[in-house]
Amino acid sequence: MPEQTFARSRLRFGPRNYALLGAALVSLAVGYWLLSKGSTTLAPVLLVLGYCVLFPVGLAL
Repeated sequence: MPEQTFARSRLRFGPRNYALLGAALVSLAVGYWLLSKGSTTLAPVLLVLGYCVLFPVGLAL
């Protein structure tokens, strides 16, 4: 019977990845909180920053 080999994941998260993903979560949480309070300027900026910048960069680096 052949021996199973498990491939290692190519994603290796370090402290910088976790910091960026944490910043994305904070940005999203604050953005949604501000949106619930009626903000129409800062809330969308924080949501776009979290979803389109911080989260992808946190995964890519």
